[in-house]
Amino acid sequence: MKINLHVRLVSIFVVAKLGRLGILATPFAGNVPNIDLLASDISGHSLPIQVKAINGPSWQFSATSFLDIEYEGNRQVIKGKKVLLNPRLICVFVFIKKDGNDDFYILPLKNLQEHFYKNYKGGVRPKKSKSTHCAVWPKELTKYQINEYYN
Repeated sequence: MKINLHVRLVSIFVVAKLGRLGILATPFAGNVPNIDLLASDISGHSLPIQVKAINGPSWQFSATSFLDIEYEGNRQVIKGKKVLLNPRLICVFVFIKKDGNDDFYILPLKNLQEHFYKNYKGGVRPKKSKSTHCAVWPKELTKYQINEYYN
């Protein structure tokens, strides 16, 4: 129960952490597609941020959010990258740990798309041919880890 509460409050947690870096940020009160926070510097330059939190092994996605996939019978064929609405959208991934030493990763959405383009394999899926489930694990995002700024 305690971890689930942390997952729900992670956007506010990220706002507080950004504030420590001198970045103004605010969460949205309701559901705004693909945007959880709006961050700004003191000059008014702003950017949207999407926050994803886990307390388990990986962040879950659908490959169709990033890739153009066609079907030849039961076989998935990757035709290329999908045109993203905002490829520069900043994604903050938070791996919530029981000991409180959470891990943070920051990357543009286009880098996440590139990850899936390189790693998602089409072909025949083992259980459901139409499944486009994909995931990214913390160990795959180590080059985007920024914990030293938050601790």
